[in-house]
Amino acid sequence: MKSLDIKTVFSLNLFGYEIPISETVIVTWIVMGILIAASLILTRRLKEIPKGPQVILESGVEFLYKFSDKHFGSFSNFLAPYIGSIFIFLLIANMIGVISPFEAKLFGRTFIPPFSMRPPTSDINVTAALAVISIVLILVCGFMARGLRGWFKNLFHPVPFMLPFNIMEYGIRLLSLTLRLFGNILAAYVLMHLIEEIFPIALPMVFSLYFDFFDGTIQAIIFVFLTSLYISEAVSIHKE
Repeated sequence: MKSLDIKTVFSLNLFGYEIPISETVIVTWIVMGILIAASLILTRRLKEIPKGPQVILESGVEFLYKFSDKHFGSFSNFLAPYIGSIFIFLLIANMIGVISPFEAKLFGRTFIPPFSMRPPTSDINVTAALAVISIVLILVCGFMARGLRGWFKNLFHPVPFMLPFNIMEYGIRLLSLTLRLFGNILAAYVLMHLIEEIFPIALPMVFSLYFDFFDGTIQAIIFVFLTSLYISEAVSIHKE
């Protein structure tokens, strides 16, 4: 079975410091490139009367802002772009493994790809960074909605005895967002490798429909749903 370790593809030397560039970084750049290219293509010829892909695009944006308005109230314009961006990023990042290059033998030569298209979300550093961003947003929105005094006062709700537990809750949410996404995507990645080693023909394509597409979509939805739920709780008194 192939190694599941995250490989360093090359290093950059900046001001005397070696900065390793891993498979995770490169695949994340590829995901970002896909998103940038798609946004440029889909928005370059917008028409007043939408047709084709523009209809789908506008429907998605309309749904996003309605969802944000329902859950975040007056914060919807601020949070909708983040929620939409993180969902699309996770959707592509979780599924990117289906286009991973593989070893091939042609004309007596063996082609070995320099890196594999491993889902970035199978790296705990990525999921932890996304979780930190979500927790920071929760805190910032909580401060904005309740004020600094009101936010600290809420830590004592419903009784002062709950202070340590309410503080601990932020750490638990951070771990929950990090480990749930990381664990599920890594498990799917490992299982797909096992299936490819044991049954290299036909069967991997069938299981890919579940582990890459279905599970990848579900995990993106869960991460966004939990983030939205936590932020909604933080700004609940400020909804209009």
